[in-house]
Amino acid sequence: MYNFNAEKIMNECVSWIRDWFSVNGPDSPAVIGISGGKDSTVTAGLCVKALGKDRVIGVLMPNGVQADIDDSLKVVKHLDIRYFTIDISGAVSSILKELDDKGVKITDQSRINLPPRIRMSTLYAVSQCHNGRVANTCNLSEDWVGYSTRYGDSAGDFSPLSHLTVAEVKQIGRLIGLPVELVDKVPSDGLCGKTDEDNLGFTYAVLDRYIREGIIDDPEVKALIDRKHEQNLFKLKLMPSFDPGI
Repeated sequence: MYNFNAEKIMNECVSWIRDWFSVNGPDSPAVIGISGGKDSTVTAGLCVKALGKDRVIGVLMPNGVQADIDDSLKVVKHLDIRYFTIDISGAVSSILKELDDKGVKITDQSRINLPPRIRMSTLYAVSQCHNGRVANTCNLSEDWVGYSTRYGDSAGDFSPLSHLTVAEVKQIGRLIGLPVELVDKVPSDGLCGKTDEDNLGFTYAVLDRYIREGIIDDPEVKALIDRKHEQNLFKLKLMPSFDPGI
């Protein structure tokens, strides 16, 4: 049985964040998109522990009406960090209208992935206005099966959680003392009306066990996970580039 030492890993992650900023932004704040879910909440909590609350900026980015915006507000108030609320709905609707006006057939996937890409552009705009560094909030479980938007939530300058599974992120969140209802919140992309697990076709508990222990009971789920992992490895790699060998 895999044993995860949450306190050890949390302390090492805090030190890693502190060391990274000492080289890449000694006076810079961490800029984090706050969704109200466990990943952005835990990332913000780790950054507060590493840098202090005065060097962490939260950015809330509703696409018009956000049903769980109170969860995002709960995060920034609990951590007592400064924050900005920036409604991206105008940018999203403007681009969609422009595409439609020009005869571009908008697919469901394109419609779903546009908001996270605009959110990332918004984060970088806020970051550059404050000489900040943008936190990536993806975790290992999501990355393993490609459950992220390329150049959207998969982007960032530093990534505290990308080698931690969903279960491990939750353990660290509890250890930090973050609101348990946010740490244990059912994960959802907030875009298509379904939970992550609905979209994936398996639970994170099953995925996490497979990642850490190589154990999975259902051969069909194993095949599905393996297929998603193989198909989405490109998201974790640098952009291929031609090398003329000069």
